[in-house]
Amino acid sequence: MPIQDNPLFRRLHKHAQKRLAFEPGVPRGQQLPAYKRYLELENTMLERYHRKGDSGLEVCQARAAMIDVIIENLFLAALNLYTTEHGKLPCKMAVLATGGYGRRELNPHSDIDIMFLYPDSATGKKLEHFQQVLAEEILYPLWDLGLKLGHASRNTKEAIAEAKKEIQSKNAILESRMICGSEHLYKRLHKKFKTYCQKDDPKGYIEQRLADEEERHAKAGNTIYLQEPDIKNGVGGLRDYQNILWMAYIKFGHRSLRELVRAKLLRADERKAMRQAYDLLLRTRTEVHLQNRRPTDKLLLEQQPKVAEQLGYRQKDIFERVEAFMKDYYSAARTIYHTSTMLKERMALAAENTNRISFREALRAHQHLPIKQIDGFQLHNKVLSADSKNVFKKDPVRFIRVFRYAQQFGAKMDADLRFLISHSLPLIDRNLINSPSAAKTFCTLLRAPGEVYDILMEMHELGVLGRYIPEFGDLTCMVQHEYYHRYTADIHVLHTIKHLDLVFSKHDEEYAHYEQELRKNDDPLLLYLTLLLHDIGKSEGIQGHALSGERIAKPILDRLLVPKDQQEQILFIIRSHLEMARFWQRFDLDDPETAASFANFIEDPQKLRFLYTHTYCDARGTAPTLWNGYKEMMHRTLYVRTLEQFEDDITLQTKRKDKIDMLHEEMLHRNIEGISTEEIEAHFSLLPERYFINTDEADIDLHLRMVNRLLSQIQNAESVGALSPIIDWQDDIDLSMSVVNVVTWDRAGLFYKLAGALSLAGVNIVSTKAISRNDHISIDTFYIIEPGGGTVRNAEAKEIFEKRLKEALIENKDLLPALQEFENKLASKSSNKDMLPAPFPPSVDVYHELSLKRTIIEVQATDRIGLLFQLARLISKRGFDISFARIATERGVAMDTFYIENVDHEEEAEETSNLLQLREELDEIVRASS
Repeated sequence: MPIQDNPLFRRLHKHAQKRLAFEPGVPRGQQLPAYKRYLELENTMLERYHRKGDSGLEVCQARAAMIDVIIENLFLAALNLYTTEHGKLPCKMAVLATGGYGRRELNPHSDIDIMFLYPDSATGKKLEHFQQVLAEEILYPLWDLGLKLGHASRNTKEAIAEAKKEIQSKNAILESRMICGSEHLYKRLHKKFKTYCQKDDPKGYIEQRLADEEERHAKAGNTIYLQEPDIKNGVGGLRDYQNILWMAYIKFGHRSLRELVRAKLLRADERKAMRQAYDLLLRTRTEVHLQNRRPTDKLLLEQQPKVAEQLGYRQKDIFERVEAFMKDYYSAARTIYHTSTMLKERMALAAENTNRISFREALRAHQHLPIKQIDGFQLHNKVLSADSKNVFKKDPVRFIRVFRYAQQFGAKMDADLRFLISHSLPLIDRNLINSPSAAKTFCTLLRAPGEVYDILMEMHELGVLGRYIPEFGDLTCMVQHEYYHRYTADIHVLHTIKHLDLVFSKHDEEYAHYEQELRKNDDPLLLYLTLLLHDIGKSEGIQGHALSGERIAKPILDRLLVPKDQQEQILFIIRSHLEMARFWQRFDLDDPETAASFANFIEDPQKLRFLYTHTYCDARGTAPTLWNGYKEMMHRTLYVRTLEQFEDDITLQTKRKDKIDMLHEEMLHRNIEGISTEEIEAHFSLLPERYFINTDEADIDLHLRMVNRLLSQIQNAESVGALSPIIDWQDDIDLSMSVVNVVTWDRAGLFYKLAGALSLAGVNIVSTKAISRNDHISIDTFYIIEPGGGTVRNAEAKEIFEKRLKEALIENKDLLPALQEFENKLASKSSNKDMLPAPFPPSVDVYHELSLKRTIIEVQATDRIGLLFQLARLISKRGFDISFARIATERGVAMDTFYIENVDHEEEAEETSNLLQLREELDEIVRASS
């Protein structure tokens, strides 16, 4: 239906006739309130239509029509003013809508781009004055109305010249339409522009559009399934839809999907699905604009519940509501992406074959190599096609084999074959799922190290993977309500496999290191299968998904005919796939008991190698920025030390003694300036073995010099308490964090005072380690980062830390008031009303870890300034000493671990009572922060 026949459009014009009619001579300033009222009322009406569930495209078109009405009225008033004051118009002109406004696709805060078009022959002062009047009477009121306006004044020659220079200008004219003025002038521009497009280099234009698309997709992680997708520029976003139409026009002159259907480049059902998908994205963008009250394209996680509700998703459970909405969103984006990709292929083929023969014939028309017949398929020049539409009906196992052929021959499937696969999925039934032949082929796919991800991703995108392994299908488009995860559950799993491909292909030094550890395993199938199934339990919920995953995976492994001994290894990794990261995130790696405990859990070196590589791929596939040099170091440290545990005790003890002896000799031969042999000997005699096992030569050198400086102060200090702490602050580029060493006299509450001073410096503490010499000199090391990550670049941070630390240690000043004031300054003013519940509920756990022979506190809470200080101060005030702390903060969630020791050596019953009281008080702090 033409937009002019739309009842909504007619209503807009009718309202304008009532509200925007003025007596001659009424100045613009007096007209403006009526325009503002008209805009306000019509925006309210459009919001009502949107919330009622009207088509996203129709609401956007109505908004464009509303702006048309305003511009047309301003235009007529401007012409009337000019002719009244200056007589005859110097020339004809037209006002054009360009860009998204030209497409009639305006969301609430979209840019409004217009062009004033003049004849080529128009010149002189009269024209300049005419242009000035139009600008004052049209542009100024539009700005006064609060509209975000882009404008240009050009004649036809200038418009074409600009299109030649800049591709965005070319797109703007391509989508232009006339709002008001001289239709003849606009038609002349349109005709010349069309001639220019036909003569210009269409290939170069399309290459630019494809390069732009590739760049956009790269910024969006080359996936549709982001936790927070970009509605406009992401993969399968609005721009992909627009891009394919731009290329279709430049190449063939087709301006719409309907014309592409008539040209037999698109099927009618594909067009319908494409329009429905585009409509949903427009509705979503409209809602996001309304909620943010500004132009934005990011569908933020915390806004998804409210967006879903306003778009008609009424599930009471907030998670169910978001999942239902996001599944529809991802499905729409997938439709746009896949259909656009298919159209690009079809247009490329049709360009060389104007007789419109079938796609497969068109593909082969310019090829001369012989066709290879393979099991109902044809392979020609690395392109697979089907012999007939019944190829899968005759033998459904071909659903799996066709992907093996594509992998084996490095071939692509033609558009017809992919269409046939996606529209034949009901043929994948229980017989195929339980077919030994299909199982054999599928496992063969997974036995091609370095070549698995692409083929599994294509299986998934065409719907085969989720049908063949229904349990995996349950993860499709499943939103993960976790701050760690950037992707949906299905795409996360496939991304872990992508990283395993990179391991096997030794993509770089880091990946190659993991490949070396896997060389002792003869069958790559095991780890590929493990990664494919490791999160299968999430279909039943995030909590406990490792255990439920083991149960769900067992029948799958049986169907795939995996031998029992290999099943045992796979199921162990699935059941335990969170454990290795948990150990190095939570426990003290410098403590020999940690590696011994983990070795007892892991049982044998082969499982350790699998879990080591699995944990790495799992983390790398979670989010691009989740893994860093520090985590790699921690992960590697636990692996090496656990691997050593499988040696006999005598060998292990000998290695440790040899290492300490070598360090001792090295430090004695270093000739460290200002450090005597006696000081080195004292250092080695006053510290426990674990310090030397876990500290390298450079750090021992640093600590010796810092201790020397501390002791040198004694001569001038009035008391030990007046000694200033010795501080060393360095940036470690490899770890991507800063390292702060503090050497001072040990005292009660030292840790929380150090933590408080660092918090006031505005840095995040990632990890700490502390050790005391027998002469009560404490050596504390803090690994810190800026709030956004990376080494601390704030020049004032070190000064603030040193000042605050001296206040706390020397002046005995309580840092809590300063921390509370600092926190209040940074407190967010935004409401959390519509945010998703925290994925990690606040909790405090206090327990004795028997395997580590330690009392441990684990805290999980919403992070805030001063939280660590309050926790550590309470622990100290309740008579416990913190011997180790691991501080982890990921996207606003703090997960802290403390090893504590009873300072007063109370009886067991009394200590238990004190621990229970401590837990309750810690819980109060945590609840207050969440």
